[in-house]
Amino acid sequence: MNTNNNNNNSKNVLNGDVEVKGIIKFSGELTFDGKLEGDINSEGALTLGDNAIVKGNIEVGSVTVRGKITGNVNAKDRIDIKAKTELFGDIRAPKLAIEEGVTFVGKSEINPNKVAPSINPARAGDAPKVAAPKPPGL
Repeated sequence: MNTNNNNNNSKNVLNGDVEVKGIIKFSGELTFDGKLEGDINSEGALTLGDNAIVKGNIEVGSVTVRGKITGNVNAKDRIDIKAKTELFGDIRAPKLAIEEGVTFVGKSEINPNKVAPSINPARAGDAPKVAAPKPPGL
């Protein structure tokens, strides 16, 4: 793995024969195709391969997801979930793409404009509240 922290364009690769217990931190790009029991944290771009098995949370700049993930996935830019992926956990990102054939069990929060929800959002089926007209003669 490239250990030069000053190079933000570094491309790191951990292949299918790698098993890690702990936290993975990287800068630049990482392609991970092994087994991980722990979290992944980075401002960079993560690509999970078809053989990747991750049991932990992922917090990155952007991520392309393949393999099997059990944990929450947060990206500052984009989450791209490819066909045959199994993802069990919540996802959060400004942009999301999900291909056909994905197994996804969890909640998603996609907010491309990063707009905070209003304090009292109208519920579906609720009529707008309007002051009732006063009866004549009062």
